[in-house]
Amino acid sequence: MLRGGGLPRGHLRRALSHAGFRRLYATRLAGQFGDGVFQASLAGAVLFSPEHQAKASDVAAGFAVVLLPYSFIGPFAGVLLDRWWRQRVLTAANLVRAFAVLAVAAEIAGRVHGELFYITALAVVSVNRFVLSALSTGLPHVVDEAELVTANALSTTSGALATAAGGGAAILLRWPLGDTDAAYAWMAAAATAPYLVAALLARRFDRQALGPDAAERATRETLRMVAAGLVAGARHIKQRPATRQALTMIAVQRFCYGIATVCTLLLYRNFFTSSGVFRAGLAGLGQVLVVVAVGSGLAAVATPVATRRVGFVTWPVILLIASAVAEIAGGLPYRMPPLLAAAGLLGFCAQGIKICVDTLVQRTVLDDFRGRVFSLYDTLFNVAFVGAAVLTALVLPDSGHAPLSVVLIAVAYAVLAGVYHRSGRSS
Repeated sequence: MLRGGGLPRGHLRRALSHAGFRRLYATRLAGQFGDGVFQASLAGAVLFSPEHQAKASDVAAGFAVVLLPYSFIGPFAGVLLDRWWRQRVLTAANLVRAFAVLAVAAEIAGRVHGELFYITALAVVSVNRFVLSALSTGLPHVVDEAELVTANALSTTSGALATAAGGGAAILLRWPLGDTDAAYAWMAAAATAPYLVAALLARRFDRQALGPDAAERATRETLRMVAAGLVAGARHIKQRPATRQALTMIAVQRFCYGIATVCTLLLYRNFFTSSGVFRAGLAGLGQVLVVVAVGSGLAAVATPVATRRVGFVTWPVILLIASAVAEIAGGLPYRMPPLLAAAGLLGFCAQGIKICVDTLVQRTVLDDFRGRVFSLYDTLFNVAFVGAAVLTALVLPDSGHAPLSVVLIAVAYAVLAGVYHRSGRSS
């Protein structure tokens, strides 16, 4: 593993000078572009098809079916990532995704719905769990520690931008094809190409280049070994107060962000109507993704500088307060222009917080535990979002118009900022 001394400098040029980082970065971009294409095809086929009226309960069920099994399986993948060569994982997982999306495309074209469809989609999403964890745990092996914060900011934020770009490209592909199941099937099939590119890029790494370090690669795994490794990862988190507090904070933030996300989806599906350049439906959701992506990109530029000035506790606190302001100012008018502005600011805040937490976990967790700790981290991330979707289905209208929820989310962000500021300073 590459190492460096002193305080993190966050120099982008130095991070990019490592050939291994450039290759891992390209692998992430290709794979997450494919994620955007695939996710847009699913959203179109399930939520924006003219033949279906999306309700809050439908959205919640979709998130639960896709994310909950993925979250519960995910932690077991982390234990394996601490034993398997991560280069092999990236190569094989991307190949599996490339062929699995073809099956999803065939089901969309054949108008297959229900359990079979969700199981196939689950296969793609579950494999994605291995890919993202392997990318995160492999990053410290290809950059010096001094550049880790900037490399992490560039990687995760650019990955989010690539996902948004993939979604936008898929939406553009749909326009000449029309709003039909066949069009959404072609969108899903198009994700095969970037997944294959990601597999080819990952294959160029040496087998041991991405770790794990000093780990005996087991030829067979038992459930007991996996469970024991997961428990060890949880104990490792418990022994590190800063890591534990950061993970708790981002889980609550993700819950609030999840409610806002589901409400936005329902608003664009069932409440808003197109007006000038501001579009409802899937095209309008594409506009939301663009401004969120811009906000995320700006967070990648601002966060390394901000954390060096104010630290990894104060910067997330500032972002949480900004999130509260964005909810009130952009959410309550229930008009598309201010909502788009709020989406951009919330994207900036959410990505800045995630960069801080990702970097903190990478710095405070030993390499032998990184795979399982990131798995637990992702589980919190996804369960919080699904919980938000379920709550939305139970208490909010299908139109997404619920002013009280906007106020409560803003209050939650403000309270969370105060709690994290106090706990972070005392740790």
